Amino acid sequence: MNKHWVKVLVAAFFEVIWVIGLAHAGGFLEWTVTVVAIIISNYLLINASSYLPAGTVYSVFVGLGTFGAVMSEILFFGEPFHLVKILLILLLMGGVIGLKLVTDEEVAREEVES
Repeated sequence: MNKHWVKVLVAAFFEVIWVIGLAHAGGFLEWTVTVVAIIISNYLLINASSYLPAGTVYSVFVGLGTFGAVMSEILFFGEPFHLVKILLILLLMGGVIGLKLVTDEEVAREEVES
């Protein structure tokens, strides 16, 4: 995994933080953390999109963020556990992993041909 995909992973982590913050922030410190997480997340996403296909980067970012937000809500905030929801999230993650794998092959192939 190259450094640009690591940026996408870190951006998705900060996305989870700001999504949780939007739903649960109540005080100044919580809102500050939420805003900082939005800035970091978007900066890393834009930076990674400069080197990787933007559509794939955004799809992976949103998929990982969705997974993290749903799992955080279940684990930390008492959201009810539904097997169907988990199965659909796993299906989403399968698509995200597939996109990332295919994109790595395409980028590697383009570098060899250059």
